[in-house]
Amino acid sequence: MSAPAESSSTPKPDLQVSLPDVVKFVRQLAHDLRNDLNAAELQSAYLAELAEDPELKEEIKRLRAMVSEVGANLQRLTAALGPPRLTEMQYSAADFLEDLRQRLIADHPDEGARVQWDVEVQDVSLQIDPQVLLPALTELFANAFRHERGEGAISVEARIEGKNLLFTIREPKQSFARSTEDWGREPMQSVGQGHYGLGLHRSRSIIEAHRGQINARYDSPTSFLITTVVLPVAETTA
Repeated sequence: MSAPAESSSTPKPDLQVSLPDVVKFVRQLAHDLRNDLNAAELQSAYLAELAEDPELKEEIKRLRAMVSEVGANLQRLTAALGPPRLTEMQYSAADFLEDLRQRLIADHPDEGARVQWDVEVQDVSLQIDPQVLLPALTELFANAFRHERGEGAISVEARIEGKNLLFTIREPKQSFARSTEDWGREPMQSVGQGHYGLGLHRSRSIIEAHRGQINARYDSPTSFLITTVVLPVAETTA
């Protein structure tokens, strides 16, 4: 007599897919979708040439803008998954932090203007790609504004300690229960409309590409999430 077949109700382990395989899939999907979007853009351009009615021309213009925005979103998504590409230069630490403050106010006018800054970085420089590092640090603030915001101001402290710049963000958090052990190492954990859980992971990869570090801890007595970015100071040249 043959053994009974295994019950179909037996739970099976979840399929585990490596991040490189996910990245490969997303890049191919984005490439295919961009081809379709390019075809749609060409078709809408042709329709715009044929259209004579001003209102119809305006609607086609809006359609082309929508198609273009979808393509730009796909490009940003694939860029967030790829390794950072840096063009480094020596850049004054004080100037970079002022650039960051201005960028924050430009991107988040209301919240950014209320961040409290305490900067004492002496006359030192960083070896960085400012165009890549600026959005990486801005993303840390965007997360602070977006997730579990508590009462009180977000504050920033920047200091030189030894051969490093220590950049610390303190943000009030209500009922913070997440682990900070693998902060920024677990992408796609928080997904919502227009957000895919890649921002913090991307910021970590950019900071580490600059030979830096990022860590976070939650201080329960004060209800503050404290994020610290460490970046090496550039060696002075004779």
